Amino acid sequence: MKKFITNRFERLAEWISDNLGHPYAFMAACLFVFVWAVTGPVFQFSDTWQLVINTGTTICTFLMVFLLQNTGNRTIDEMEERLRAMENTNRELLHEIRGLRQERIGLKEAA
Repeated sequence: MKKFITNRFERLAEWISDNLGHPYAFMAACLFVFVWAVTGPVFQFSDTWQLVINTGTTICTFLMVFLLQNTGNRTIDEMEERLRAMENTNRELLHEIRGLRQERIGLKEAA
């Protein structure tokens, strides 16, 4: 069950981060703020009118923290995996270079 929930969350988080990182999402947010600002006089700049934007931005910020953390964790995991692959490649190359060096030293001694 834990694996099921984790997989669902990861897929949802990836989908949301892909879509909210799009310029259209930013334009939609700007449009929402613009509409909110324009309706200020209609609602006489009331406390409720201000509460709408405050609550909306607070909830979005709260949820985005979790998505950003998830995205950061995935990025770190990918970087660690790539670094391990590079480390293994470097280790293999170093062994190969040392082998060539030993051959070269052996050839000089034989000559």
